[in-house]
Amino acid sequence: MPHAARIAAFASAALMLLAIGAALRPLALPEKHTAAPVFDSVEIGFAQDMTAHHQQALLMTQRLDPDAAPTVRRIAEQLAGTQRIEIGTMLGWLRLADASPLPSRPMAWMTDTAAAHRHSPHHPDAPMPGMASTAELDALAAARGRDAEILFLQLMIRHHQGGIAMAMAADRQLADGPVKEAARAMVQYQGQEVGVMSMLLTQLGGELLPQ
Repeated sequence: MPHAARIAAFASAALMLLAIGAALRPLALPEKHTAAPVFDSVEIGFAQDMTAHHQQALLMTQRLDPDAAPTVRRIAEQLAGTQRIEIGTMLGWLRLADASPLPSRPMAWMTDTAAAHRHSPHHPDAPMPGMASTAELDALAAARGRDAEILFLQLMIRHHQGGIAMAMAADRQLADGPVKEAARAMVQYQGQEVGVMSMLLTQLGGELLPQ
């Protein structure tokens, strides 16, 4: 099979995996939670930090070259749609808790911040694991073609890995409730998305960023 045909076939399979994952993904706020929940400091902190984390993911999708390959564009659009829905859910929790949407001390809720930050280089303007630096975001905005596709996948994979570390920490620290359920769902589907994006990155000849 010609090289171009192999990439096209892989791209089709990758998008199918993402679509299946989206279809199977549980709602972030299950219907059984009918009463307004009372959120503790871990739940509030996680919602604040993950909202900020998701907002940077949206920024990365916006800075991807508009002329990037359709496969990478579609992955970016699917990720952006999911992140927007979850941001809305988390902001709803924060309104119920009468809490600010912005964290006063990022990652203060997490008992093992050192473990989380092992998933991300220590950029001075990236206080959470997996976050891109301003220079990296600028580079993504300037990149074009295959370079843009590779850099987007590299940054988004690392971003997802950081989000997974945060969600796993929330799952460990919470006994039950909708925030714990949402954190577990994030670990599952973001892990699937990392797998798909990693395979596509390999097809494009790129390598994962160091953690």
